[in-house]
Amino acid sequence: MTVALDPATLDAYRTTGAAVLRGVFSDWVETLRAGIAANRDDPAPNARVYTGEGGGGRFFVDYCNWARFEDYRRFIFDSPAAEIGAALMETDTVQLFHEHVLVKEAATGVPTPWHQDAPYYCVDAARTLSLWIPLDPVPRETTLEFVAGSHEWGKRYRPQRFNGEALNAHDGLEEIPDIDGNRDAHDIVGWALEPGDAVAFDYRTIHGAPANTDPTRQRRAFSLRLLGAGARFRRREGLVTSPPFPEVTLRDGEPLTGPQFPVLRGQDAIPR
Repeated sequence: MTVALDPATLDAYRTTGAAVLRGVFSDWVETLRAGIAANRDDPAPNARVYTGEGGGGRFFVDYCNWARFEDYRRFIFDSPAAEIGAALMETDTVQLFHEHVLVKEAATGVPTPWHQDAPYYCVDAARTLSLWIPLDPVPRETTLEFVAGSHEWGKRYRPQRFNGEALNAHDGLEEIPDIDGNRDAHDIVGWALEPGDAVAFDYRTIHGAPANTDPTRQRRAFSLRLLGAGARFRRREGLVTSPPFPEVTLRDGEPLTGPQFPVLRGQDAIPR
């Protein structure tokens, strides 16, 4: 399946830092659902499960499992994701950083706090892209939301775990603004979504999501983190990064290379 993105979508990604892509992964919904089911049955050591007050609902989070689950691998290498990434990031080279699975069960009283992705990561790159792909219908009231234009603020905010705890309490970074307490001061965008849609956003764009208050419907999402040309590894000494990539031996500032980060599109792409 070839995907052609219209100029309005490309412009929205550049100026807003987020854009909605309708139906681009409709053919891959069942593949990703199967992958998530297998992943939940066999989580990685770094997987986390958050519960709401009183233990209501569960928010399952896991990452860096693409090499263990063939459904993930097929999607990453064979879907239009790399082609879409090349168009949005305006680059010929598209590289995998990692995949991230987020499952909010029905009646999960755990929101995804407002945050940027970039400060969590052990990578620096001028061209970045997350593709957030829902595998269940997501109404506007509980969808992923974005602060439009925040990718151009020139800020890096302190990362936190999804339970609200700081990832690194003394990292010297600024606390993220109180978005919920000042929603009228920001241009907040979000979309009702169907399985196979995707939301594309820059690693620097501030985003978050409300709790899943639906009493019967879970919210499964597969998120793919991609990079354009020129990505470099950053060894943030004394700080926790997420994902941690403890097995990576690259020095600070070296080009991002190695089996964990395959090139999906471009001259160095791994043949399938």
